[in-house]
Amino acid sequence: MPKIVFLPHEKLCPDGMVVEAKEGETILDVALANGINIEHACEKSCACTTCHCIIREGFDSLEPSDELEDDMLDKAWGLEPESRLGCQAHVADEDLTVEIPKYTINLASEQH
Repeated sequence: MPKIVFLPHEKLCPDGMVVEAKEGETILDVALANGINIEHACEKSCACTTCHCIIREGFDSLEPSDELEDDMLDKAWGLEPESRLGCQAHVADEDLTVEIPKYTINLASEQH
C-alpha cells in the first residue's frame, strides 16, 4: 500500500504526517480521512484551487493532469511544475511526498 508523507504545515498538520493510501484514492480524500483538513471550496469538482498541493516526491507516478485541471492550476497561488489539485490527483503505486502551500485563493470566502 503506498504511503503519503504530508510535510509539516503550520495550521493543518504542524508535525507533518505519514499515512497509508489505497491506489485510486485522491490525495485530498486521503488527507481528509486522516484529519488534515485541506480546504476544498468546490466540493472536489475541479472548480477552484483551494486543494492545490505540490508533489515533492512521486510526481511521475500520477496520471497526467487534464486540461480542466491545468486551467484551474494556472490560477493557484505559488504554482510550481509539480503542482496538482488534491481532488484530481489519484494515488498510484508509489509513495508520495506532498507539500500543502501556505496560502490558497478562495474567491468564495474572500468576497464576504
